[in-house]
Amino acid sequence: MDLGIGGRTALVMGASRGIGRGIAAALAREGARVAMASRSRERVAEAANGIEGETMPFEADTDDLDRLATLPGEIVQALGPVEILVTNTGGPPLGAAHDHELEEWERAYRSLVLAPRVLTEAVVPGMRERGWGRIVNVGSSSVVEPIPHLTLSNANRMAAVGLFKTLANEVAGDGITVNTVAPGRFATDRLASNWGSWEEMERSAAEGIPAGRLGQPDEFGDLVAFLCSDRAAYLTGTVIALDGGLLRSV
Repeated sequence: MDLGIGGRTALVMGASRGIGRGIAAALAREGARVAMASRSRERVAEAANGIEGETMPFEADTDDLDRLATLPGEIVQALGPVEILVTNTGGPPLGAAHDHELEEWERAYRSLVLAPRVLTEAVVPGMRERGWGRIVNVGSSSVVEPIPHLTLSNANRMAAVGLFKTLANEVAGDGITVNTVAPGRFATDRLASNWGSWEEMERSAAEGIPAGRLGQPDEFGDLVAFLCSDRAAYLTGTVIALDGGLLRSV
C-alpha cells in the first residue's frame, strides 16, 4: 500500500529510542524525510544513523519552549517545511494524587501540553497554506482509563487530548488531520523502569494483557505512519488505543 508520504518532511519528537524511534523508522521506510529530535544529541544521532532512509538528528528538549519554537524553522532550512508532526514526550514520574510538588506539576504541564501547543503553532500556518498536514500526538491509555500512581501523566495527557481535539476541529477544513494514539504497554526502557525490570514487565504483560505480550515500537510506528498518510485523510479528532486489548472499557 502506497501511503503517499514519500518526499514529505516529518518531525518526530522524542525520537532517540522506544516508541519515538519506532515512529521515525516507519516514516523513513515510507520515504519521508524525518527530522528526529531528542534532548540528547548523541543518542538521537546514533538512532538516526541506525535507520534506513533519510533522517537527520536535532537536539531539542520539550522542557525548553523557546527552543521548540525555533526548531521547525531549522528543519525548513535543512529538509523542507514540516508537513508531518509527531508530538511525543517521555512520561513524568510516578506518584499518587498529592505526592508531587507544584513545580513538578508545572513541568509536566509544560512538557505534555505547552510543548505540543508551541510546536503546532509553529507548523500549522504552513500546513494551511499548502492544504495538507498530519499531526499525531502520542498519548497514553490513561486518557481513557487513568492508571494508578501516574497522576501527572493522567491529568496532563487528558489536557493534551482536549487541545488536540479542539485543534482538529479548527483545521479539518484545511486538509490537516489531528489525532492521538493512546498506547498501552510497550517494550520500552521507560516501562521497564516503572516495573522494576524487563522480566517483571514481561511477566505482568503475559498475565494482564489479553494479547499476552507487550507491544513493539515498530508496531506503534506502523499505525502512526498510516495516520500520516493520504489514505487517512478522513480520520481526524480521534483517540485510538493501541494496547493489545488492555483497556476494558468500550
